[in-house]
Amino acid sequence: MLQTLINAWKIKDLRMKILYTIFIILVFRIGAQITVPYVNQDVVAAVLNGSDNVFFGYVNMLTGGAFSNATIFAMSITPYINASIIIQLLCIAIPALERMVKEGGPEGQKKQMALTRYTTVALGLLQGLVYYITLSGNAMFITNAAGVKEYVIQNPNLWKAVVIILSFTAGTAMVMWLGEKITEKGIGNGISVILFAGILAQVPSVAVTAYQNVKNGSLPIWLLALLLAFMIVAIAFVVFFNNAERRIPVNYAKRVVGRKVYGGQSSYIPMKVAMTGVMPIIFASSITSLPMIIFAFLPEFEAGSFWAVVKTWTSTQKPLYPIIYFLLIIAFSFFYAYTQFNPLEVANNIKNNGGTVPGIRQGRPTADYISKILKRLTLIGAFFLGVVAIVPILMSYGSSTLGGLALGGTTLLIVVGVALDTVKTLEAQMMMRHYKGFLE
Repeated sequence: MLQTLINAWKIKDLRMKILYTIFIILVFRIGAQITVPYVNQDVVAAVLNGSDNVFFGYVNMLTGGAFSNATIFAMSITPYINASIIIQLLCIAIPALERMVKEGGPEGQKKQMALTRYTTVALGLLQGLVYYITLSGNAMFITNAAGVKEYVIQNPNLWKAVVIILSFTAGTAMVMWLGEKITEKGIGNGISVILFAGILAQVPSVAVTAYQNVKNGSLPIWLLALLLAFMIVAIAFVVFFNNAERRIPVNYAKRVVGRKVYGGQSSYIPMKVAMTGVMPIIFASSITSLPMIIFAFLPEFEAGSFWAVVKTWTSTQKPLYPIIYFLLIIAFSFFYAYTQFNPLEVANNIKNNGGTVPGIRQGRPTADYISKILKRLTLIGAFFLGVVAIVPILMSYGSSTLGGLALGGTTLLIVVGVALDTVKTLEAQMMMRHYKGFLE
């Protein structure tokens, strides 16, 4: 990986892309430190960091600490991810929308992106409203040395509400724009890179928290060691699965065009086991977080009521959470795989170029054969991702202080997956430029 970065740095245009990506990340980190107006940053940090809500810690890690400080980037990239999921699902559910995207070509894709942006802003506005309601609540205060209560928002009113909510919404739009700029002019997928930067920014604080929990005896050191060992093994498996692929052989018949003979070669179609990368985990974690986001910002329900039971069973400390999380990872793996790889289109391309898969007829039989392989590979990759994501969560049931670290196992997968995808993007771009030092 280090050698790839060194080789990429030697190429001027790739060096500019890397510097551009670093600059965008720097802007993101600066925005994550700017508190919205009328909010007491010290109070909100003390209240949220002192909370025993594991989910608050998880969201704070994904946002790079912006959530607990109520900064303009407190919503981070989450609304954009949810908006992307909503629009992609609507493209499947609504035939007219699907035709607009597929038949419209580049213009159809632009319209889809526009819908995603509008949905992102709407979700950012909604989440900003809910977050404001939470920050302005009566429970959001600390008592100073003089015995006086200091609230997160002192004397909330309509003007303060509008300013704070619009600040959160503007921050959401800004993060979305930064992510798109990375995808357009930088290196890697913008959504993934923004998440990557936010998670890495929180690693030191997570390590300090784990050390303090071990020191005060609230976290058994053997359980922490077991979790760390599992994470190391998980990283090795992520790297292995990321490189594993199934190669479908393709033979091309000879064609005579004028005085030249084309074809007569044998090639293959590489199909990755982890074709979807880390996106299913990002999507699944966003969906599973929705109930916790809603309930975290609502007042306590009466014990034994319907919503109190729902809140209890959707928390990370109940067995239902890892089951739903696992199933969503598998579902999104298939969803994302088939949006990226179209077996029928690949089969038609093979047929149009005079190619055949040995033992398989051209056209629909080839598409069915490729689809069958894609299903098997996706199932293997999805099952692996699901197991790696939920095992640390299951281990956390052995210690309440391990909850945040267990959810950090998901973020670890995101970090490793994004790092590998980014390096592969660099390698692909260097391959396009026929970089001799890399090819050797």
